[in-house]
This record gives sequence, structure tokens and C-alpha cells, in this order.
Amino acid sequence: MSAGALITLTLAFALVGFWGLTLWRVARRTAQVRETHPPLGHFIQTHGRKLHLLQEGDGPDLVLIHGASGNMRDFTHDLMGRLAPRYRVTVLDRPGLGYSDPIGRGGDSIFAQADQLVAAITSCGITRPLILGHSYGGAVALAMAVRHPRHAAGLILLAAASHPWTTPLSAYYRILSHPLGQYVAPPLLAAWVPQRVVTANIAQIFAPQPIPPGYVASIGAGLTLCPAVLRANALQRASILNEIHALVPSYDQLDLPVEILHGDQDTTVGLAIHSAPLSQRIAGARLTVMKGVGHAPHHADPATVIAAIDRAAQLAADRAGLR
Repeated sequence: MSAGALITLTLAFALVGFWGLTLWRVARRTAQVRETHPPLGHFIQTHGRKLHLLQEGDGPDLVLIHGASGNMRDFTHDLMGRLAPRYRVTVLDRPGLGYSDPIGRGGDSIFAQADQLVAAITSCGITRPLILGHSYGGAVALAMAVRHPRHAAGLILLAAASHPWTTPLSAYYRILSHPLGQYVAPPLLAAWVPQRVVTANIAQIFAPQPIPPGYVASIGAGLTLCPAVLRANALQRASILNEIHALVPSYDQLDLPVEILHGDQDTTVGLAIHSAPLSQRIAGARLTVMKGVGHAPHHADPATVIAAIDRAAQLAADRAGLR
């Protein structure tokens, strides 16, 4: 055997060994996070797919939709407990994230997610809820109201993605959503990304506020690092811009109470690009600019968010009484 062939064979064995170790670490990490952060709620089948859902409280129905790279624990950490005494609160893992199945292999559009979530909550006896959406979840909430106006009593949008932007898709999401990268990169990230990197990314989302005490431990960030979730999240993120372009023309037809809240220090979803023009596009929408607040208004100032929910609930009740 020539020296070149020997080197090639050695490298091939090393690569196979490294990939085997990677898959072992993925399986180990996935098992660990599922043991420490098991499902909080129950599962329902909708259109042949499993959706993870939790419901607490009593009162007007309120559905909470989390953002990208997240799961329902973003809300159960604090906000849900504050709301449950006065609302029947339903939180869920969006399709493909947390413990919910993806809708399809090619990525789940905001429109497909909207249809899935409306079908799911309707099957639970929720027919006309208030819908709160954060960040990417705000785009899904808007799609729900546009496509299913009879199934939305009001919208509360927190730092919601609502209008087109010009910055290109990051290299991270380009690689993760690439036909080859989406199968190679997720196991590598799931196996080898250290906790300090995850914590640093969470800190960027909350900035300039600090991460709330206990948040990193309770959110189950390792759930996001499961390869299937990384893949689903990347495909959703890669396609949302085109979907937003398709969604914007329908804002004029929205006829329901809309509360929009956005921090003026948000560097993830810009106030001037999204919520400011959205407030002008939807008749009667109310915009609350939260001074000094970053991309997590429901953690930075839950009282202001709850006040907006209460306003939307009262307006929705008043409208229902007039019918």
C-alpha cells in the first residue's frame, strides 16, 4: 500500500470514528436534557402530527406562542403563572420545536403553523382566544388572525416580526438550512457546542436586561440543540422573509383589538422596521414603546405586557357584547 493510500485510509478511519463519537454525544446529550426537562403538558394529534400543549387557569382564553429557537418554557418560567389566575392560558411548542413534531420535511411556514395551531386549539374547545406572539411567534399570530379571523378575539404582539427587512440571512442559518448542511451541521452543534456559548446567545437576546434568575436552568436550552429541532428552526428562519412579504398585504383586513409592544433597545427585531409600521397599518392598533427594553419585553416588564393583555381582553369582550 502506498503512503498516500495509507494516509487516506487513516483519515477515513479517523473521520468515521469522529462521526461515531459525535452521534454518541448527541444521543447522550439528548437523553440528558429530556430527562431533566421532560414534557410539561400533554400531546394532541392534529393532521397526523403530535403537538405539545399545556393549559392552566380559568377565564378568557389566551394562547401564548413562543419565538424562534425556543419552546413553551419561555412562558412557563414566569408569565404563565402571572396570567393563570385570570385567564385560561394555553402554551404550546410550535411545530418542529420543543416536543412538537414538524409539519413537513421541507420546513414549516408561518401559514402552515397558523393552520396547525388553530386546528389544535379548536380541538381543545378553544374557539376565539386572545393570541399573544413573541418575535417569530408574532408572525405566526398575525398569520393566524389573517387566515382564521373567526378564531382570534385579539392580538398581543411582543417584538413581533411583521415587515420585510434587508439584512441577509446569517451564515449560521444558511448552513443549517442548506440541503447538505441541515443534515451535517445539526449533529455537530448538538454534540460539541458548550453551555457557555448557549448562555451567551441567550444573554444577547435579553440585553440590555440581564438573564432572569433561573431562566437558563428552566428553559431547557438543550432541547433547542437536538438535531431535529435545529434543522426545523433553521428551515423556518430561512423561509420567513418571503412569507412576511406575502403576509403584509393582508394587514389592512384585520379587524380586532391589537396591542403591539416593542423595546426601543431591541437589536434582534428592530422597532422601526417592524412594530412602528405595523401600528400604522392595522386600524386601531395600539403601540407601546418600552424604554430601555431589549428583545424580551415579557421578562423585562411583565406588568406592562399584562396591562396590554387586559386591554385587549376588555376590547374583545366589549365587541362580543355588541354583536
